[in-house]
Amino acid sequence: MCRLRLLFSDSYDPWFNLSLEEYMFKNIPENQSILFLWRNQNTVVIGRAQNAWKECNTRRMERDGIKLARRSSGGGAVFHDLGNTCFTFISTQKNYNKKLSTNIVLNGLHHIGIKASFSGRNDLIINTTEGERKISGSAYRETPRCQFHHGTLLLHVDIDKLTYYLNPDIKKLKTKGIASVRSRVANLNQLKPDINHEEICQGLTKAFFEHYKMRVTPEVFSIENTSHIPGFSDQFNKQRDWNWNFGNTPIFTHQLDTRFDWGNVTLHFNIKHGIIDCCHIFTDCLEPDPLEKLEKKLIGIPYNTKSVSHCCTQWIKNWPQYKKELLEASDWLIKNIS
Repeated sequence: MCRLRLLFSDSYDPWFNLSLEEYMFKNIPENQSILFLWRNQNTVVIGRAQNAWKECNTRRMERDGIKLARRSSGGGAVFHDLGNTCFTFISTQKNYNKKLSTNIVLNGLHHIGIKASFSGRNDLIINTTEGERKISGSAYRETPRCQFHHGTLLLHVDIDKLTYYLNPDIKKLKTKGIASVRSRVANLNQLKPDINHEEICQGLTKAFFEHYKMRVTPEVFSIENTSHIPGFSDQFNKQRDWNWNFGNTPIFTHQLDTRFDWGNVTLHFNIKHGIIDCCHIFTDCLEPDPLEKLEKKLIGIPYNTKSVSHCCTQWIKNWPQYKKELLEASDWLIKNIS
């Protein structure tokens, strides 16, 4: 078995790419090191212990077709488009550590004429006319037999989208999840205007081969050519499942309140594993019965617009005499939970 592998993905699907990364991590043989290079299109990736509703604007993401993907490592939320290059180092070799792979990335950038340096919280930075700016963030994971280090390099990512989707709505959320630390970022095209994914891959590949003093033939993976790999489909199904990406969120609470012409309404949710575990509705309206029924109906359903919308549609049918008021309440609720 060759002790090096160089992998590329020709898919921009974040669930596929993270599944391939996880599969390789779980199945890498002894004394091997892997470099995996890949890209995602229009995706927010969150850390294993993060709350999706706390970290990003899920309403905008759902409207615009932006995928949410939860990775298996810790760390903060990031936005990916094709202006990112993602890298993953996986190794079971005894002398491997994250400094080694960080140096490979820095050397790879140097090969294409970019001087970067390592900074405190697992970041790579460059000097710009506005000062130091972050161009890469990383996360790490290890088991007794294996380690991985993965991260992104910002080439020409749409910074406006980054700030647009990673800014959550102002919600009354209380959570025990891990919050992101926001940093001032820059694209590498500020230093090298014509930089692209292929050039970055060439630089990283050259540095990878130089470090290990050997070369290997690249392997290209796609969704079509992984269907025969034992156990991969199970990993892929888990990675793209709502229960992993949203349902794996730590327990949190969400309080909503508003004023209608017909009365004040306050809703208090407890969310556990992405499911409404507890719901209380408080109101001073003259006919509270419909809202009290809704309180019971919402318990046990997923905390997302599709499930809540379906629940509200069925609820309104039972109270035709209050249709106007209940439609107002339903529209407000659906708008504010995501």
